Amino acid sequence: MKLLFDQNLSPKLVGLLSDIYPDSVHVQSIGLDRAPDDAVWNHARANTHIIVTKDADFHERTILSISPPKVAWVRRGNCSTKHIEQMLRQRHDEIQIFASDEDATVLILL
Repeated sequence: MKLLFDQNLSPKLVGLLSDIYPDSVHVQSIGLDRAPDDAVWNHARANTHIIVTKDADFHERTILSISPPKVAWVRRGNCSTKHIEQMLRQRHDEIQIFASDEDATVLILL
């Protein structure tokens, strides 16, 4: 299970979560930090990454797109990187089930 962290999340999450989400990347590390959403979307789909974002735009795209990449939508206001890390650790099993469900496209993380 590979995560692709969007620009609105800290690049530190890649290292902090590497033990349970290996092969995950941040858009910054792959040169997509200033890229349009289309480029991030296409990269995630081509590389079977789950986009982790706070951006509602990716959720909306899953509704309109055929065979979208999966999106984990973090629906929390301002919170620390540590808080996001803890949430992704605590919900690891749920995220793993989401990743393997062929019909699921969006997981809302509150």
